[in-house]
Amino acid sequence: MKIILPTAGRGTRLRPHTHTKAKSLVHVGGKTVLEHIVSRLAPLAAEEYIFINDEDNGPQVMEFMARRFPDLKTSAVVQQERLGPAHAVSLASERIKPGDDVLVVFNDTIFVTDLERIPEICADCDGLIYSKEVEDYQRFGVNVVKDGFIVDMVEKPDTPVSRLAQVGLYYLKDGQGFMDYLKKTIDAGETVKGEYYLPSVFMNMIRDGLKFKAPEIDAWLDCGKPETLLETNRYLLRERHHVHGEAQGCVLVEPVHIEEGASVRDSIIGPNVSIAAGTRIRGSIIRDSIINAETEVSDLILSNSIIGDSVTLHGTPRKMNIGDHSLIEME
Repeated sequence: MKIILPTAGRGTRLRPHTHTKAKSLVHVGGKTVLEHIVSRLAPLAAEEYIFINDEDNGPQVMEFMARRFPDLKTSAVVQQERLGPAHAVSLASERIKPGDDVLVVFNDTIFVTDLERIPEICADCDGLIYSKEVEDYQRFGVNVVKDGFIVDMVEKPDTPVSRLAQVGLYYLKDGQGFMDYLKKTIDAGETVKGEYYLPSVFMNMIRDGLKFKAPEIDAWLDCGKPETLLETNRYLLRERHHVHGEAQGCVLVEPVHIEEGASVRDSIIGPNVSIAAGTRIRGSIIRDSIINAETEVSDLILSNSIIGDSVTLHGTPRKMNIGDHSLIEME
């Protein structure tokens, strides 16, 4: 199996956290988004991980992979023009050989599902377009299923023709055949607002008689926006309480993840807080937040916050003289 990971893109919805780093290297739940994804792919024992990068963030991504996953075979292709997801995936074509099956994984989301069941689920079809049932189906491209197979795909439907949203995880038995369909779709100029998208490719395949299923994943964890990144942090920290760093004179309200090399003193931390390596926190109260690496926080109250790398935040203790029956709200 070859795994294709399109990681190009500016990550504008996550700014300012993506001004200086790739969106896949943002921390959540004690790891980078990319580390969460690759760790979930490990049981597949893939032959190669093919990254579709841009010129700005590609070196960061490949350096991270070499440091964190040195035993995995990786390669990189640079996407010079941003012409959409299908175009990005097509750039891996030279790495796909006859007999290769392919898994495409987009890096805006962390998935929870058993990928080792792929051979079983895909025994009687040509590919899998993983899905998740959602209430707000109007926001997504959805798979329309009949008799167990996908018969149509609708982008942001007005009516509930389906609630099975596509989650950015795709498996193709015939990787080289898939690359051929990508090329045909691009050569035919089948664009939406100037970009090439995968549903056009899959619908061409379905019209030619290929069969796809839409297996539902257990959890779909969005990492594309600050508010959803915090939701994902809460989910990933469920039933996980890891203190690998230093915590002295602290009250820790589970779940909390403090990485090795972080130092927290005289503070109340949690619930739902992840603190990266090299960070120092003193005299603070922090809940529902992500604190990235090499940051210093002192004398602050933080909630629902994301603090980047190498940030210094110093607050000031307040002196108050408040009478009876007072109501004070500090926003």
